[in-house]
Amino acid sequence: MERSLKNKILIECAIMVGLATVLSLIKIYEAPLGGSVTLLSMLPIIVISFRRGVSWGLGSAFVYSILQILTGLNTIAYAATTMGIVGTVIFDYILPFTIIGLAGIFYKGGQKGKMLIVSILAGTFFVLVLRYASHVFSGAIIWYELTKEQEWNEYVSTVGRWTYTLVYNIAYMGPEAALTLAASPIIIKLKDILR
Repeated sequence: MERSLKNKILIECAIMVGLATVLSLIKIYEAPLGGSVTLLSMLPIIVISFRRGVSWGLGSAFVYSILQILTGLNTIAYAATTMGIVGTVIFDYILPFTIIGLAGIFYKGGQKGKMLIVSILAGTFFVLVLRYASHVFSGAIIWYELTKEQEWNEYVSTVGRWTYTLVYNIAYMGPEAALTLAASPIIIKLKDILR
């Protein structure tokens, strides 16, 4: 890849990571123990993955995950142990936000029409499910101990760790996923966005 094209792509990725970060700060709903519905904050990273490929998507998504850690430090502060902090950083930030960069995995260059829509929806759905799974795992393993000691104790004890985390995380990931799935084909199909 020639240097000027690589620089252009790098600048494009930086702009999209910045846009994703700004959109992540616009919260439509914020869950009480972390997690939120944002104004399509994953979409710029999804666009990069489709536009420039999965490797650029993963690189951009990793940088985005680091920025999410920095903007979410107040959530990490709730983790009571070093292992809790490390687990939170990995399973609530690095892994779920880096996974977004895989969205373009089903895209074959030059797809048009229905096949393009299918690959956009499949890739977007795929990363949304993986992100949700990471947050669910974190909730059941890391946050379960914290919720047992707080005002959520009765609810968590009644329904169990897995039901609690499945319900809690779908409360914000469900709307976030619906918005992202609805918007991704519209945005990505815009003229020239995949060139």
